[in-house]
Amino acid sequence: MAVTTSTGPTGPEAGTRSAAGLRERLRAGFGLLGPRHPRHTLSLSQVDALALPVGDDGVVVGVDAGGRPAVLGVNRPTPFDILFIGGLWTAQVMALRAAATGARVTVETGRPGHWAQVVQAVGGGQSGMTVHDVGRVPPQGASAMSPVLVIRDCGMRPPRGRVTSAPWQSVLTLLPYLSPVAPRLMRQAGLTGIQRVSPDEARELGRVMALSPAEVESLPTLPDGMTLWCADRDHQYVMAQPTDAETGLLGAPRRMD
Repeated sequence: MAVTTSTGPTGPEAGTRSAAGLRERLRAGFGLLGPRHPRHTLSLSQVDALALPVGDDGVVVGVDAGGRPAVLGVNRPTPFDILFIGGLWTAQVMALRAAATGARVTVETGRPGHWAQVVQAVGGGQSGMTVHDVGRVPPQGASAMSPVLVIRDCGMRPPRGRVTSAPWQSVLTLLPYLSPVAPRLMRQAGLTGIQRVSPDEARELGRVMALSPAEVESLPTLPDGMTLWCADRDHQYVMAQPTDAETGLLGAPRRMD
């Protein structure tokens, strides 16, 4: 016959001590005991094989020369100005994709009819896309929970905007061609995108932006949908790849509108 012995208290005394121990753990901030699982450990030989699928956060504006997604971060905690010398088609694709990331898109334009179908696709109101006449953009109240992209489609000589870049509020200025105000806008922009331009415009851009001779020569021959993005010394060609929905809404990529 097996016999068991106990050296600890039993009965009411054990229950009292258990309750006292629990109160002490709660008082110390440890809380209740949870489930116990084995530790997850890696040997040194396994560390090199560990990879995390983490990439840049932002709007996919196309693919680079290697076929990799090119991402433009427009939702930033610091003011960010973008100058885009190109076509309305690409600007509207960026607007659609920025809205898809959760940003509110505000368009300042003298041609609201050109944006009507984009607004309808995104949805108007405070949580979608709004269109305003030139010089009549109200304060946007941008925040980390509600970032804003302001697109200024105001022609060759856009006036100074009432709403400027701010934390969580980026401003993209669209110029159809190089204009006398472009050098000023380039100096204040953190990023400049250039689509196909004339040889004279390409030479002027090369001088102002210190482009290489090969880049200057390429600008007049860029295909529709391709943009040379320039930020400081980082220059990258990006080709837009519209989705079926974007093509159905806006048509094929084009430089002219």
